[in-house]
Parts: sequence; C-alpha cells; structure tokens
Amino acid sequence: MYDGALGDLIEELGQLPGIGPKSAQRLAFHLLASESADVERLTSALERVKAQVRFCETCGNVTEGEQCGICRDPRRSEALICVVEEPKDVLAIERTGEFRGRYHVLGGAINPLEGIGPDDLRIRQLMVRLQAGETTELIIATDPNTEGEATATYLAMLLKPMGLKVTRLASGLPVGGDLEYADEVTLGRAFSGRRTMD
Repeated sequence: MYDGALGDLIEELGQLPGIGPKSAQRLAFHLLASESADVERLTSALERVKAQVRFCETCGNVTEGEQCGICRDPRRSEALICVVEEPKDVLAIERTGEFRGRYHVLGGAINPLEGIGPDDLRIRQLMVRLQAGETTELIIATDPNTEGEATATYLAMLLKPMGLKVTRLASGLPVGGDLEYADEVTLGRAFSGRRTMD
C-alpha cells in the first residue's frame, strides 16, 4: 500500500509477534510523527539489545553477562528448578514473589507441526544440570496448551528414572472468575486439581 521507506517500515513492524497490518501501520505513523531524538533512542535501544543481551549459559534466561542475576544469587536454592518455555515466563513467576529456587529456560515447547522436537530445546542442558545431584524437585511450568502439555509429559517421562520429584504447576479457574465463562478444559483441570479445604 505504501512505497519506499514507510512501506518497508510497516512491513518490518508487521513481522513482530502480535502486530497485525493495522497495528504496524499505526506504529509506523507514530514513529513518523515522533521527534528525531525519540526515534534515535529507540534505534539505540534496539542496537544495544542485539549487541549486549544474550542467554545465560546456565539457565537460558536473558542476561548481559555470562550468567543471569538469578543464577548468580547465592540465596536462590539449587534444590528447586522451575522449567519454563521462554525468558518472559521467568519474569512472570518472579513477579509473584513465591519462588526462591532457580530456573531452566527451554527456549520453546515441543511442537511437531512447527518442526520443533526435544532436540531443538535446552533439554540436554537441563539433564547436565540435574546430574550434579543438588536438585530435589523439578517444577514444570510450561504453558497449559497442547505444546506445553506435550513438553511437560515428555520431561516427566524422561526424568522418572532419576527418582527426582517432578511437579506441574496447578491450573484451573482464575481468582475472580465466573464458572459460566470457564471453558471445558479449564473447568476440567480445576476439578482434577481440586484440594481439601482446611
């Protein structure tokens, strides 16, 4: 629809996850109307991220050093490892303030339709970490969708011979939700994960 630099910008913005054609167009026009200094700060931030940010050699989280802050923190327990799909999941769990262990980021989930198998994830690195013998419980916190469930099931089967306690995050009804709006899968999980009231 637009030629030249503006069309190229819209096309590139449209490649970002969650950005459709209309959002890409809105963002492009916002940048076009922005002050040059604002655009330069955005450009600089993008360049710095590509040049400085990498993945933690231990857990796979994002960091600017060899290890992330969580892996360097001596107060974090090595006995508990929480397995997540992506670095953004680490941030989501950290916001709860409930977990004081360490993480392992897989870098995705098993998805045969997309050609992603166990060898494409950081499962081998997880097995190396577990061989140290310091971990007593592995918490699987993959997404509650088909790919996340397949990944959780695969990990549980792989880890069973190690005698390690393997748990899965509970899933079910959200706090403040109404039963009538819950889908069958969510409601079914809420039933299967029910607990005794004290």
